[in-house]
Amino acid sequence: HCGSSDDPPIVPPRAFLPVPAAPSGMATKPVKSLEAEEQRLHRIRITLTSRNVKSLEKVCSDLISGAREKELHVAGPVRLPTRHLRLCIRKSPNGEGTNTFDRWEMRIHKRLIDLHSPSDVVKQITSISIEPGVEVEVTIADV
Repeated sequence: HCGSSDDPPIVPPRAFLPVPAAPSGMATKPVKSLEAEEQRLHRIRITLTSRNVKSLEKVCSDLISGAREKELHVAGPVRLPTRHLRLCIRKSPNGEGTNTFDRWEMRIHKRLIDLHSPSDVVKQITSISIEPGVEVEVTIADV
């Protein structure tokens, strides 16, 4: 009963079928221009630091909205832990009196934004008006 004509033909699994070649009429991109395209794309990290949260968040949202308008891949803002710089200082100018202290504190807030874009586009994005008291640091790494 093995070789009867009623049985469907044996078809090999899909993994073993030969892959059809691309038609000769199709336009294929040259490899060199593709590599040049990858070289122009950079992984850019923008680090924002400030003592004022409102101005920091405003600059963050401005940068991200500018990057989204240019249809870039944006990751962030990543909110890093706030640094509390504390000083405990004796109130009395001389050694007399009760031991009272002033506790001063400066909080430093930090945000990270990652972009995948050409470096000339980043210059356009970061040229926005940056609030006073916000430090911007841009580091560029090749993808």
